[in-house]
Order: sequence, then C-alpha cells, then structure tokens
Amino acid sequence: MTAHEIDYRIYGEEMQYVEIELDPQEGVIAEAGGFMMMDDNIKMESIFGDGSKQDSSFMGKILGAGKRILTGESLFMTAFYNVGIGKKNVSFASPYPGKIVPLDLTEYGGKFICQKDAFLCAAKGVSIGIEFSKRLGRGLFGGEGFIMQKLEGDGMAFVHAGGTLAKKTLQPGEVLRVDTGCIVGFTKDVDYDIEFVGGIKNTIFGGEGLFFAKLQGPGTVYIQSLPFSRLAGRVLAAAPQGGGKDKGEGSILGGLGNILDGDNRF
Repeated sequence: MTAHEIDYRIYGEEMQYVEIELDPQEGVIAEAGGFMMMDDNIKMESIFGDGSKQDSSFMGKILGAGKRILTGESLFMTAFYNVGIGKKNVSFASPYPGKIVPLDLTEYGGKFICQKDAFLCAAKGVSIGIEFSKRLGRGLFGGEGFIMQKLEGDGMAFVHAGGTLAKKTLQPGEVLRVDTGCIVGFTKDVDYDIEFVGGIKNTIFGGEGLFFAKLQGPGTVYIQSLPFSRLAGRVLAAAPQGGGKDKGEGSILGGLGNILDGDNRF
C-alpha cells in the first residue's frame, strides 16, 4: 500500500465525528477547520499541495496546489503524524448536521469523485485533486455540482453528507436524476452530466433550478438530503433584516407584531 493503513471509529448520530487511530509514524491529512481533538505526541504539519506521497517533486507540489485553487480550497492541507510510542488518536468533526461516510478506496478501484466541500480527511498518501469535465454542459451550467474533487489511492478517506444519506447502486444503463447540490459523490464508472429541466413553466415557476445532474450506471452514488448551500440559504432567508431581533418570532401576531410595535417604518 502507498497510503498509510489507519483504523477509525465514528461517533454520534446527527453531529458526527470520526476518531482516527494512528500507529507510530502513521499520518492522516485533513482540510483546515475539520480538526476536533488529538492525543499527546501527535505532530501537526502544513502540507503544500494535496498531501499525496507521489507528488514529492517541487513541480508536483505546485500542480497539486493549483488543483486545490481551482476547487476553491486553501493552498495548504494539514497532516497529523503519530511521533510517539504506541497508538494515538486524532478526531475530526462534521461541519454541520449529517453523516460521515468512510470510503475504502481499494473497494472503488482506487478512485472516488465527490463534491468539493464534502472531503473531511484521509490517510496520508491519498491524493485529493480536481475531476476535470469533458463536457461543455457541465462547465457552463453545472453550478455547485460541477467542480468535483477526486480522491485517489489505496487508503481510507472520509467525506461528509448533510442531512440524511441515501446510497444508490446503479445497474448498467440505469439513470438517476439529482439536484446538483445533493450529490455527495460517486464511483469512477458512473457517467455524469448536466441536463436542462425544460419547459417554460418549469423554467419560470419551478423553483428547483434550471438544471439537474444525470447519473448513469453502473456504479454507486451517495446523495445528501441537506446540502450546505440549501441550509445556508434557508438561514439567510429567515434572518431578520438589518441584523435586529425579530420581535414577531414565536408570537401569535408574527410579523404583524412589528408593525403594531412601530418597528416598520414606511
């Protein structure tokens, strides 16, 4: 194996975290902001590029960093190494309610494609890059579902899905249409494209966006019920204007209470 062979345990239900058990000299890489806690004798190190062992040359690291810029991520990742004696633990937490999905890349032919913000952590040696699209439609209209990351190697990787997780196994030729933001990831053999919803009424009044993802088997697809973009949009829509407290919240009068209270000025 080129990737470190790590053990893990996932805790929690709605707000999960994964605890990685490292033998001496083993390591795990993670995105900034996912770290939760670690034992003594765990050493942190910033890595320039995607954290892959294979990209040890300067140009390889530059190319790895360039891929991360295209996906909107930081130039650096963080590696955590066990430099002590005996087994040590380091934990990473979900960024919002949902499920952590463990992926043994050897079971998926050494490659898994996922949303750019789904990746949480992986064994040292797993490469995290960008999945280039070969179709114009994805690039022009894919939106949040277009810029995908690819996880390559023979180690464990962990991705996060918002809300409830659905796992679909597609047979050859079987098609699944999904909201682009609800895709967590899929195996390398799944054919992925963007389709126009169609119909003037759907376009103007549908409210579900103009495009969806078409996934065609064979392969395995992971779908999330609560993408972060949808969660953030609902929070922003519910936030009171001007940053003040909504006095109508929880009252029988609701928003009318603000008008009677003289808060709304015309």
